[in-house]
Amino acid sequence: MSTIAADYEKTEIGTIQIAPEVIEVIAGLAAIEVKGVAGMSGGFAGGIAELLGRKNLSKGVKVEVGQREAAVDVSIIVEYGHKIPEIASGIQNNVKRSIEMMTGLNVVEVNVHIHDVHFKSAERPDDEDTQNRVK
Repeated sequence: MSTIAADYEKTEIGTIQIAPEVIEVIAGLAAIEVKGVAGMSGGFAGGIAELLGRKNLSKGVKVEVGQREAAVDVSIIVEYGHKIPEIASGIQNNVKRSIEMMTGLNVVEVNVHIHDVHFKSAERPDDEDTQNRVK
């Protein structure tokens, strides 16, 4: 994934550049706005998806930025009881709209990766049941 700032627009007095980290934050904010998203996922630590919450929005996002286009990968954890296809579609639409509106870049793809399901404490299965599940 790109870590170099993308040329956005050349003007008469200089060049406007947007760092990939800015696009990551925009995508993270847009993703957590969707109902059913428990938070961003930082990947797997010890076989368990790491729930990052709202403090590390860019950690669950990877972007590739060109001069006029961007591709985004978003890793999330969903709340139990919500329809995953609806959540993923909502994230794709919201991320695409937010990045395009704020940066003027054309978002060519938004890939959504579901890493885990978050249970509210009252809905969480017993520890014994969790240990007996096939991993």
